[in-house]
Amino acid sequence: MRFVSIVVLSFTMVVAPKDAVAKLRVVATLPDFAAIAQDLGGERVDVEALLKGTQDPHFADARPSMILAVNRADLLILIGLSLEAGWLPVLMTQSRNPNIQIGAQGYLDASQFITPKEVPARADRAMGDVHSGGNPHFYTAPEELFRVAQAIEQKLIELDPDGRNYFEKRWHEFSDKYSTKSAEWKTRLAPYAGTRVVVYHQSWVYMLDWMGFVRVGALEPKPGVSPSPSHVSQLLGQVKSQGVKFVFQEVYFPTSLSRVFANKAGAKLLVLPSMVGGAPDVMTIWDKFDRIVDEIVGRK
Repeated sequence: MRFVSIVVLSFTMVVAPKDAVAKLRVVATLPDFAAIAQDLGGERVDVEALLKGTQDPHFADARPSMILAVNRADLLILIGLSLEAGWLPVLMTQSRNPNIQIGAQGYLDASQFITPKEVPARADRAMGDVHSGGNPHFYTAPEELFRVAQAIEQKLIELDPDGRNYFEKRWHEFSDKYSTKSAEWKTRLAPYAGTRVVVYHQSWVYMLDWMGFVRVGALEPKPGVSPSPSHVSQLLGQVKSQGVKFVFQEVYFPTSLSRVFANKAGAKLLVLPSMVGGAPDVMTIWDKFDRIVDEIVGRK
């Protein structure tokens, strides 16, 4: 067992200006939530994401820096639906921060504000990485992220009531931008309604439903189980006559088998940023969905 030694640092005391505002410290597991919190919180928040957009959110190492971030947090925002179950609970326990534990004021489970899809009648390990509460990848779709943004805005006001007017102003700006951008994305995608898609992992159900696309198969034989040549070959036989146009894949999965599959199926492989930070220039949720729509309609 490895033990983390805590080093206490001495800081030079600085006299803050009389009108200085103590910023809320927001820690999010998902970079999308961090980006939204920064957009809504502006100058009244310090925000940190525990995951990078190039990481598989199922897995993370509980590093000392992450424990320290959670220890200092006023607000912890998580995906929920047990997606982070393999690594987040240990961070919360080791942080010794009562303010962000389950049920505390600074604990925000984003999955409580969306309607989960693919909720199984039962879930066991034989089914692969199936989550009993439903598919946790709701962050791939604009509609669900907007609902989460509403919850984040209300939580910021709850934790910092003096900033209500500031947060509400920024919320109206965010909401107006969402209305404009979502209408733009819908208009650009409208000609592609009914497009048939194969996915790598079952991450895209919320986004595909929002776009009006049809998922006809997955390269993983079961969620979380890597594709095998035999499964890929079998899937190819099943979908070859169905007019599959795209293969959707996250940036953190290998592309070798999926590229072969796409070529043989006559489809285009799209390696998409499912999270903010999934590509160097994808820094906001607006960037993320702009990129996804650009890739689908063929505009670089």
